Amino acid sequence: MKLQIVPARTGLQWVLQGLRTFKSQPLALAALFCLGMASMSLISALPIIGPVIALALLPCISLSMMVAASEAAHGRKPTPALLLVSFRSGTQHLQSMLMLGGMYAASFLLIIGASSIVDGGNFASVYLGQTEMTRELAEEPEFQSAMWMSMLLYIPLSLAFWHAPALIHWHGVSPIKALFFSFVGCIRNVGAYLVFGISWVGVFIATGMVLALVTGLLAAMIGSIAGGLMVASALALAAVFFTSIVFSFRDSFSPPDTEQPPISAEANTTPPTDL
Repeated sequence: MKLQIVPARTGLQWVLQGLRTFKSQPLALAALFCLGMASMSLISALPIIGPVIALALLPCISLSMMVAASEAAHGRKPTPALLLVSFRSGTQHLQSMLMLGGMYAASFLLIIGASSIVDGGNFASVYLGQTEMTRELAEEPEFQSAMWMSMLLYIPLSLAFWHAPALIHWHGVSPIKALFFSFVGCIRNVGAYLVFGISWVGVFIATGMVLALVTGLLAAMIGSIAGGLMVASALALAAVFFTSIVFSFRDSFSPPDTEQPPISAEANTTPPTDL
């Protein structure tokens, strides 16, 4: 496994390839994403340990979407069974993914806990669903400081876990090394990831503007349809985002013994057979 450096414009190509891949299998990819989110919601409902288990399973859900996107890019239809891909790839793979999930949950909870130092735990309580968000609470300086602090601390955590599940799955890297290589890969290709993030912000804004116009018209006629359209669109957009992640991984890492040049995201081609 070796790191590849890509130009900044590649970040936009990752978004476009995610959109094209989702378009090829929209129902299968959207259904898999919704199934994953529903599973995490059900697990989160368990008392005390539910939210922690759900956090630990997030890398597994992310990996299932990456594998599903790879399948769709190969012209194959993703199946709901891919949701369990982390649990069906051998004992060592399962242990690595469970360790990775445990580290993610612990790190995330540590960040949320650190925010309590700033505002006495109000932001943490709201984020974990224990307290209802109110306008008065959101306008408190301490609450806002805790929110921004959590966001800043989450950035390096996100970079470390961005490629970690895929590095474990496709390259057999240990969890600790996967976190290190993921972080380094994101930093070395920071230009591409900035373009990737900015492009997705543009997609979100453009989609929100279109939905606001459409739902505004529908609400005047049939309010229930307008609300359902908003929810469905938000879920579909989130599924497309997770679909596009696999292309960022594919162009950032490649096996050291590959005989062919890396497939660029700038060409709408199929990923290698092992990805």
